[in-house]
Amino acid sequence: MNLTALSPENYPFDLDLLPESAYLVGGAVRDGILGRKREYLDLDFVMPGDAVGVARKIAQHYQAGFVLLDGERNIARVVFAEGTVDIAQQEGDDLETDLHRRDFTVNAIAYNPRTQKIVDPLHGYADIQAGILRMVSAANLQDDPLRLLRGYRQAAQLDFKIDSGTQKTIRELAPLLGNVAPERVRTELSYLLANSAGTKWIVQAAEDGLLKCFFQSITVEKCLQRSGSLRDRLLKVDLMMTQVTTTWQQLEVELGKYIRDTIKTTWLGIAKLACLVNQQPEVAEIELSQLTYSRAEIKAVTTTLRLSRQLENLPMSLRQQYFFFQEAEAIFLAIAIYSLASNASIDQIEPLIARYLNPDDLVAHPTPLLNGKEIILALNIAPSPLIGELLTEIAVAQVEGRISTPDAAIELAREIINN
Repeated sequence: MNLTALSPENYPFDLDLLPESAYLVGGAVRDGILGRKREYLDLDFVMPGDAVGVARKIAQHYQAGFVLLDGERNIARVVFAEGTVDIAQQEGDDLETDLHRRDFTVNAIAYNPRTQKIVDPLHGYADIQAGILRMVSAANLQDDPLRLLRGYRQAAQLDFKIDSGTQKTIRELAPLLGNVAPERVRTELSYLLANSAGTKWIVQAAEDGLLKCFFQSITVEKCLQRSGSLRDRLLKVDLMMTQVTTTWQQLEVELGKYIRDTIKTTWLGIAKLACLVNQQPEVAEIELSQLTYSRAEIKAVTTTLRLSRQLENLPMSLRQQYFFFQEAEAIFLAIAIYSLASNASIDQIEPLIARYLNPDDLVAHPTPLLNGKEIILALNIAPSPLIGELLTEIAVAQVEGRISTPDAAIELAREIINN
């Protein structure tokens, strides 16, 4: 067993600041055994006694950040530039009692940083070697029902299988997920949507009844129907992603970008989320709001649903394409992938993708010939909503090739006013 990744020399603090009774636990131990490297350290320690006091002492010693996570349960976080260190008081009278209260056996392994030995009362190491996610107990899942969905997320991240007995228990307890704070559910969903291996586990979660509390149109029956099922659509999103990135390699980067720096949802994730929600934008907005999605994410999904319908009526005129791109903006790629997954023709979508990826294309990325102030001065008219209408008609005429100079734009504006 190679545990060098767990060595104290990799910690952002001196081991002497931890009491000898402290153990490293949880995902860090599991990932260390698997040899998975994390760019950002996330270490969890448990110990008997004053965990908050120890965390505060470490933070003060290194002038690091200190966060009291749970004063009642004696849990605190120390924030370093290279990662976070959570220190918690162990649950129960001893370490093994604490480990028996965890979610899955692979997360119920402790590591002694001084002896460099593991404590594994639930045989989590064997499950790691076998690639199996197995619950510690049904009661532990019931205590925090978010663990039901988290199991699917961890299976996706680790490329593990879920033990059949565990999956049966998850199905039985699935209704309890509706009692969990919506933002916690959203976080787990976001991890699944962002993970390249997440699709099959989103589908499995839906088939096992975990998502019907949050999405009206997701029922076990609909998940299992022969055609047009959630499985079909989500798998087709992945298929279309592969197909279009073969033609345009830069799309892989673009679809993998977060929709905003502060929002960890990708454009590909938006296309997948659009498959989960009710297909009526108004209902979808309610579902996403209840899950505490941001305004930007809600707008991206509802715009995807709405504008994808326009792509069912291709080809579009240049005028229609102009207004389509004006409304779609950066959401376009999510709309394109979602539409392709909904059986739009790739031969008809590809020209629109080519326009979007060409920064000089006037239909997708118009360059105004003049601004409102210039129209007001040239035509000696007062500011009014008419100015915006004139600018729109000028832009459309430019797209259609009817004008190409500021003078021609002014002349067109004059004609529109006179008529």
